[in-house]
Amino acid sequence: MNFDFSDDQKQLREQVRRFLDDRCSTRAARARLEGAPPDPDLWKGIAEMGWAGAALPEAYGGVGLGYVDLCVIAEEIGRCVAPVPFSSSVYLAAEAILRGGDEAQKRKWLPGLASGETIGTLALSEGPKPATPASIAVRFDGGSLTGTKLPVLDADVAGIAVVAARDARGGTVLCVVDLKADGVTIEPVESIDPSRSHARVTFDGAPAEALAAASGWETVERVLDAAAVLFAFEQIGGAQRCLDMARDFALERHAFGRQIGSYQAIKHKLADVWVAIEIARSNAYYGAWALANDAADLAIAAATARVGASEAFWQASKENIQTHGGMGFTWELDCHLFYRRANLLGLQIGSRRTWKDKLIARLETRNAA
Repeated sequence: MNFDFSDDQKQLREQVRRFLDDRCSTRAARARLEGAPPDPDLWKGIAEMGWAGAALPEAYGGVGLGYVDLCVIAEEIGRCVAPVPFSSSVYLAAEAILRGGDEAQKRKWLPGLASGETIGTLALSEGPKPATPASIAVRFDGGSLTGTKLPVLDADVAGIAVVAARDARGGTVLCVVDLKADGVTIEPVESIDPSRSHARVTFDGAPAEALAAASGWETVERVLDAAAVLFAFEQIGGAQRCLDMARDFALERHAFGRQIGSYQAIKHKLADVWVAIEIARSNAYYGAWALANDAADLAIAAATARVGASEAFWQASKENIQTHGGMGFTWELDCHLFYRRANLLGLQIGSRRTWKDKLIARLETRNAA
């Protein structure tokens, strides 16, 4: 049995890698760290390639390839630490509308997201604590939103946000809001990786529309499970790039007349990273299958993929710096770009601890059935 990507998906990977190597090397992320504004031409190029609508049905302006193809793209996005709002718009906003919107709402918002003309994001967190139904304080009342979300990924460049709010009955609703509308205030906030911007978004009676087919927090969890698989592939792409960088340096750098890669301290370190990546990759592949087939095990597969990929990327980015020695932590080398992104992605949609707790709870529920 072949568990690898198909030939068409491998061709897609080559196409994506060629484009990103040409248009989005690590220089793009470094430029953002040095204060350059987002590159609209880069996002336009990504949109023209059809990646934003890869997994969306053709009826809503998408390409209709499927989730596995989107996983291929996500891995390459992670490999070059692309400073683009791909995850916020594709994994989160589009997925939330696809799963929670009625037919009219899907036809209203998804074509713009699929074409890249509209950038979306998901506003879920309201501070450092894990997002839960009980922690939601933003209120949705009669078509308007009031409250604050923090942090919101890519809110400064997004046109719309899907916001988790509490309705008059105390239930969770998902609402779509125009971030350029009256009653919306966006304030930038600092993060460990400024190449992906974050903001405090305050709603003061901002007009919003509830997603008609969303079923409360259950829809939020389904969106997060799908995003967990896609983020896992992005993390694996970054982790593999770190390992490649460390390996290449260990083969080139000499100390005491020998390649530093010939020393056990380096060989064992990089072997441990390789094992962590391969375990994470196996879990992510299963998560991709579960997502593509809407399998009953998706919740467990997504949590497993998320935990494994978060740990692998963090370990790979840390050991990459260590392998480069005294130069590893300097601004001139690219190691810190991946370390920043590893820590940032490890917190998106919940920390490793949060997802470990989810995994344990889901396994207990399944085993008790």
